[in-house]
Amino acid sequence: MRKTVLIANSNYPMIKRYNVTGARQINNIVVSSIIFLGAFGFLIVGLSSYFGVNVLPFLSAEGIVFLPQGFVMCLYGSAGILLGLYQLFTILLKVGDGFNEFDLDSNTVRIFRWGFPGKTRRFCLTFSLDDVVSIGIKVREGLNPQRNLYLKLSDQREIPLTQIGEPIPIGQLEKDAAELAAFLSRPVEG
Repeated sequence: MRKTVLIANSNYPMIKRYNVTGARQINNIVVSSIIFLGAFGFLIVGLSSYFGVNVLPFLSAEGIVFLPQGFVMCLYGSAGILLGLYQLFTILLKVGDGFNEFDLDSNTVRIFRWGFPGKTRRFCLTFSLDDVVSIGIKVREGLNPQRNLYLKLSDQREIPLTQIGEPIPIGQLEKDAAELAAFLSRPVEG
């Protein structure tokens, strides 16, 4: 979590705001570009096999018969372009970006995230700081490792605070949890 501290009192910060990065990450941009360019190549080769002439001189369709190989390449190319465009719009719309704000003055917690256009474009969850029982850490190793920081509420809900993507180093996760727990005067679990 990247941290921005807003100071309401010159002696002690009363509001902490942690910015959360959503889809606009460098790895998403690279993967989206690779998928889009690869799919474009598939579509061009499929179309070249249909027309019987190389549409782009550096992408040869020699030896590829339109039915079934060229047709399948056109389908894969079209699907890949749509997937690449979907990821591009997700990045441009900043889906998942937002912040976690903890305000000791008003005794509130605000979790804000951007979503897709529509009724759920703005997701804002606000609740009392008194509902926060503890700060939790979840670590799951293996093929798909997850390292999450979350708020545990009095009604047993667990509100995630960390961004989706590459796992945060355990040392950084523990440091963030300890810092937030000290600010909120709550224990750390997990």
